[in-house]
Amino acid sequence: MPAAPLPLTRELVLIGGGHAHALLLRRWGMRPLPGVRVTVIDPNPEAPYTGMLPGHVAGHYARAELEIDLVKLARFAGARVVFGRATGLDRAARAVHVAGRPPVRYDVASIDIGISSDPAELRGFAPHGAAAKPLGPYAQRWRAFRESVAAGTPPEVAVIGGGVGGVELSMAMAHALRTDGHSPTITVLDADRALPGLGDKARAALLANMTRLGVTLREGVQIAEVTETAVVLADGETVPSHLTVGAAGARPQGWLAETGLDLTDGFVTVGPTLQSVTDPAVLAAGDCAHLSHAPRPKAGVYAVRQAPYLYDNLCTLLSGTGRLRRYRPQADYLKLISLGDRSALMEKRGLVLQGRWLWRWKDRIDRKFMRKFHELPEMPPPALPRRHAAGMVEARGAKPACGGCGAKVGGATLGRVLAALPGAGRDDVLTRPGDDAAVLALGGVRQVVTTDHLRAFTEDPWTQTRIAAIHAMGDIWAMGATPQAALAQVILPRLAPELQEAWLSEIMSAAAEVFGAAGAEIVGGHSSLGAELTVGFTVTGLCPRAPITVAGARPGDALILTKPLGSGTILAAEMQGKARGAWVVAALRQMGMAQDTAAGLLAKAHAMSDVTGFGLAGHLMAICEASGVAAELDLAAVPVMPGAEELATAGLRSTLYPDNRAVAERMSVPLGPRAELLFDPQTAGGLLAAVPGETAERLLFRLQDAGVPAARIGRVVAGAPFVTVR
Repeated sequence: MPAAPLPLTRELVLIGGGHAHALLLRRWGMRPLPGVRVTVIDPNPEAPYTGMLPGHVAGHYARAELEIDLVKLARFAGARVVFGRATGLDRAARAVHVAGRPPVRYDVASIDIGISSDPAELRGFAPHGAAAKPLGPYAQRWRAFRESVAAGTPPEVAVIGGGVGGVELSMAMAHALRTDGHSPTITVLDADRALPGLGDKARAALLANMTRLGVTLREGVQIAEVTETAVVLADGETVPSHLTVGAAGARPQGWLAETGLDLTDGFVTVGPTLQSVTDPAVLAAGDCAHLSHAPRPKAGVYAVRQAPYLYDNLCTLLSGTGRLRRYRPQADYLKLISLGDRSALMEKRGLVLQGRWLWRWKDRIDRKFMRKFHELPEMPPPALPRRHAAGMVEARGAKPACGGCGAKVGGATLGRVLAALPGAGRDDVLTRPGDDAAVLALGGVRQVVTTDHLRAFTEDPWTQTRIAAIHAMGDIWAMGATPQAALAQVILPRLAPELQEAWLSEIMSAAAEVFGAAGAEIVGGHSSLGAELTVGFTVTGLCPRAPITVAGARPGDALILTKPLGSGTILAAEMQGKARGAWVVAALRQMGMAQDTAAGLLAKAHAMSDVTGFGLAGHLMAICEASGVAAELDLAAVPVMPGAEELATAGLRSTLYPDNRAVAERMSVPLGPRAELLFDPQTAGGLLAAVPGETAERLLFRLQDAGVPAARIGRVVAGAPFVTVR
């Protein structure tokens, strides 16, 4: 008898994607603890490596070179990513509060959320300043500032904070602006003595390099206000600045103060095992932690070295076996400080050196660290038994089976099976299989009925459910109906009883929110345990007028598509660890966009379908066949999701793609990756509508004005069912 999948019994939640957690996830992917579901909570799909930030600002590194892709890393580790900002910790309920979604349950939680350099109390900084940490907003402001300087803005910068980080950034910005051909005015402002913690020799060397680059240091100054064009000092003097950067020390995130955990200057107080001194089920690492047994300054080197201790202690706590390891940080560490250009300064135990060879050394160290995340090891699938049935290699395939609509049975196979179904000839059943949904006549009222379910394409049941609900309602909206009621069908993986309740509660909460927003009500359903998560819904809708079918398109109609293509390709690439996290997040957001507004505006369409598993080509061909018309597509006008065309160029395809490609026999299609996306199976895709040509532009404007990313992609023409792509 084959072994059943191992049940999940414990929940580990990692709050933040800091360096310690990133290294932990990498190690977890290579040596997971069976029975543990890992969740990472972070508002961003990428986490920056701060050691390369000055090099990026100076122009030596592209943004991608210093980013750790949390989506790829989580896929490697078998973890789910919750894209949101943690706002609180309910330790009694063992739940993390996340903005915009239900609390996330944990058995053990670890916090690695870094720090902020935002001087929040400084008047005018919030609207006019840019904190150096976190990286994302600062990098965007810096890029925009360089562009504005090229367009004529004075190259005037002020840096608030004269620590090593602020001085590094000031020299990096000076180098970049000089490289752009400008003569910048950069001023570093500090309320006390700059560069504390460095020896006199290292400090003198850094001050000399600042002078070489034209950076002015002003110590012992008090700042009163930040404006759009200046920093106003307490004595009324103004320091010209069209970009004011906050780099004044380490600030903890404010929500930690509400957790009830013991804090030191706002940072989580931990002992040698990295556990909170208040709650042993909560650990903390990196800059957000205060080492009560060995206080140290905030530096990334400590977070990196804490990672193996964190991994071992989490495994011990979650398994209930083994001994906790005690982390004792080194007394001093090697400091390598970028000097703007491709040179660096080194200090350790009084020894100070500088030169271009040190920058090359630092560059090798940084790139070696980032290769751990950019070149994740290939983990081979479980080997087949030595003796197995013929055809297993072909049936398993060379890549993971797709989830979402990419997991559907091929259209040709499905069509043959449906064609063989007998018809009962009931007068109250108004449609046969082949349209988006069934239409029933009930006492003079038309009721639309459809069912759909999705094999999990994400480890997050909440996101999976929201998209599955929108996907299921697509057929209702495509028929011009209003969602009425829904029945849920849920298959959970094997879970401990308390996890079953938590997962099911999360799923139904997401479903109730989505269906409720569409005016429908969940009236019941069915649940069971199986090998993997599957979520589906049977949905009914009411149609106040004749339903919109696929059979009404007319020559002269314009074709409008309300969402971009590419979800199948992106999800397939993500499962193989080959899609950028930002692309995945953008695709999930598109899939999570309801189509009720679009459906309402398209209520007078002659024909309509929602673009799902059979791709745009398959659904357009269904309209052509049912309507007895042909169509012309403008390939350049067909919108695609970010990254989809790039992935298609690399040969990434959904497992359903070959079946969908068969429809090309009745098409004229050019070669190229963009054309291949016409056959890409979509999950919760857009509506494809044939609308009167004379009203198309006005309708398109109304759709876009309502926030629907719609596009006019072609037209219906007379002729036998055939699609010409130009």
